[in-house]
Amino acid sequence: QVQLVESGGGFVQPGGSLRLSCTASGSIISINAMRWYRQAPGKERELVAAITRGGITNYADSVKGRFTISRDNARRSMYLQMKSLKAEDTAVYYCNADIRDYGSDDYLAYWGQGTQVTVSS
Repeated sequence: QVQLVESGGGFVQPGGSLRLSCTASGSIISINAMRWYRQAPGKERELVAAITRGGITNYADSVKGRFTISRDNARRSMYLQMKSLKAEDTAVYYCNADIRDYGSDDYLAYWGQGTQVTVSS
């Protein structure tokens, strides 16, 4: 059973920083692309940042220059360093990854349970 577990969310004032982590566990053969999504109340889930297995990154325009995505393939982990946080960054942040496990011939998309980030004064 493959699982993605996020951590690092919390409450921060505007201008502050947080670092989110996501770790995969289970009978994993390989992890391809990994992504962070977020969903604010009343809004659709949106892609925040993505990173390929080789480290190529992509960001939503709203977070460019403030957020940095990274990964540690040996630890099966992904991170999101968030700086200069704004109230509009408030959302539940979800980890997503394309994972091939021992029970599958292909990569399947897995999701974490989400971690709340609240930016408020």
